[in-house]
Amino acid sequence: MSEEPEPRYLIAGESALVVEFGQSIDPAIHDQVLALDAALAAANLEGVLETVPTYRSIMIHFDPRRLTTEALIEQVKRLESAPAIQRPKPQRWRIPVCYDPPLAEDLTEVATKLDLAPERVIALHVRALYRVYMYGFSPGFTFLGGLPGELGISRRTAPRPPAPAGSLMIAGGQALITSFAMPTGWYVIGRTPVRVFDLRRERPFLANIGDEIMFERIDAASFEALSRAAEAGDLVARTEG
Repeated sequence: MSEEPEPRYLIAGESALVVEFGQSIDPAIHDQVLALDAALAAANLEGVLETVPTYRSIMIHFDPRRLTTEALIEQVKRLESAPAIQRPKPQRWRIPVCYDPPLAEDLTEVATKLDLAPERVIALHVRALYRVYMYGFSPGFTFLGGLPGELGISRRTAPRPPAPAGSLMIAGGQALITSFAMPTGWYVIGRTPVRVFDLRRERPFLANIGDEIMFERIDAASFEALSRAAEAGDLVARTEG
């Protein structure tokens, strides 16, 4: 059995350090990211301000007046060699999705580009088990791994018009749930009434990094009813167990 490669320490200016564990979207790599994130949180290192876990790396923001890059790297190396901290068991979320037009704006285009029937695209998307790998540049933009290989489609060469909040998008071997409307180079193949980010909730973000997501197909009438419930403050997503 091959050993895991050594992490890379990448200096990101005078107040940030990136610890990189690999080059691919892989659960084992992501587990390393989350393990270090948990260890940093537990250690509460003097001068560390924030950590940002991603697919394959973690960025550590620090105060350079209180901590040097060299000292931080040494601290991180010690944490990596220490026994792993037990992380909370991930939750599995069931999220309703409508794949009917006009909510699945790009479904036909995706099916044509991939030489698949639209129903096959839906079936592949809805049957997969996804992992929440990271949140993106906008609060609640939920980046997922686990997209079936048959749905591998490149991003657009030019952005499409804004995709509404709640859009289910795919591109570049990834899947995404949007939280705000904005232009995108990804393809919209469905929409959920669930608000993945809602400041009215005690915990604004729906899922934790490392949680799992499965989608459940609903019709347009159910989407409208659940959208009204979400607008009123209901979660309209459920967890297993």
